[in-house]
Amino acid sequence: MMGLMVSEETRTRTSTTDDSTTPGHYGEAAPKTATAPPRAWATRLVVVGIVLSALNLRPAITSLGALLEEVRDGLGMSGSVAGLLTSVPPLCFAVFGVMAPRLARRFGPAAVVCAGMAAVAAGLLIRPYVGSTAGFLAASALALMGIAVSNVLMPVIVKRWFPDRVGSMTGLYSMALALGTSTAAAVTVPMTEALGGSWRSGLCVWALLATVAVLPWLGLIRDRGAAPFDGAAVPRARAREEQPPALRITRSRTAWALAVFFGLQATAAYITMGWMAQIFRDSGVPAGTAGVLLAVTMVMGVPLAFVIPRLATRLPHQGPIVLVLGACGLAGYAGLYFAPAGGAWAWAVLLGISNCAFPLALTMVGMRARTGAGVAQLSAFAQSTGYLISIPGPLLVGVLYQHSGGWGIPIALMAGLMLPQMAVGVLAGRDRTVEDEAGR
Repeated sequence: MMGLMVSEETRTRTSTTDDSTTPGHYGEAAPKTATAPPRAWATRLVVVGIVLSALNLRPAITSLGALLEEVRDGLGMSGSVAGLLTSVPPLCFAVFGVMAPRLARRFGPAAVVCAGMAAVAAGLLIRPYVGSTAGFLAASALALMGIAVSNVLMPVIVKRWFPDRVGSMTGLYSMALALGTSTAAAVTVPMTEALGGSWRSGLCVWALLATVAVLPWLGLIRDRGAAPFDGAAVPRARAREEQPPALRITRSRTAWALAVFFGLQATAAYITMGWMAQIFRDSGVPAGTAGVLLAVTMVMGVPLAFVIPRLATRLPHQGPIVLVLGACGLAGYAGLYFAPAGGAWAWAVLLGISNCAFPLALTMVGMRARTGAGVAQLSAFAQSTGYLISIPGPLLVGVLYQHSGGWGIPIALMAGLMLPQMAVGVLAGRDRTVEDEAGR
């Protein structure tokens, strides 16, 4: 364990410039003479804030997946409209995620994440009771907007607060995200039954968890001087003058490969979260068991999301990890196609392993840029572009399911998309940085 931490720390330091004296840019620190070092309590509060925020980044989606049939019946949705509903998350992540770096420069990352968690709580509280499909979509979009900006800023916060522990902190964040995802999938149905059987109550209760996640960021906003990324001691005009020029990120082949890899893995993840429980239910699996199977898929990310980022930071090329995860995905889809109910638990495990491409992608975001500014730009570009790429997938699955009358063609589509995901993941895993490529 100690050797792993030393190896990770050495690798991160050799691949990361010391930008602790670079003021202002994307919320980076003011000069050392102007900003006090972060206090120990603030560092602990950041860890708590990261974990609580990560727990809230997927329940809005997986809780809906577990109750999708009930929501469809309650709001009178067709299969195509339900497919549109499962495409809303990547659409919001693409549209609102690109705004995160600009908001972080203006208000500070802590304030933006705090507002994001508040938006998640408000959206989850409102959406079950609006009474129409349009209102449900709008309230969902509010919650997803908060998730989107937090998605982009988490790698930035990790890079700035823990530059020598990018792998382990990304693993902690990813593990908490997977835990929140799987918990929502597993307990939403039984919790709904315990609350009287209303799907509205089962969805609304997740607003409480988001409300708790607001609290640690409030403490960090009140003590901006403790944060190494907030740069509050530097006058705004001076910070603008001293900011380094932004990278021309679209010139980087690695950035594009990482964006496409992120998009394809997000496509697979949101199809899984939105439709896998329904696939099992249509094959004869009871609703409660289908929710647990979805939870098994999500919970695989809890241990692996901690292991994979740490392993990735020790390798000069992350391509082998990409290929192993892709092979698990192909095997899982083959099982869903030929025997969805007979081997349901095995397919859930295999697809859960495959979905760990997400923490791998987050880790590569931190590794493919040397500076905090570079990570912020790469994170915004890769996630916004990637989620834009992923929008058609869940919608197309819904349309194919409705018009083909079964899951054969949609599952074949999912398996087919895994091949280009593996190819671009190998390209994104090469040992190079976007600063070198974009500056040529």
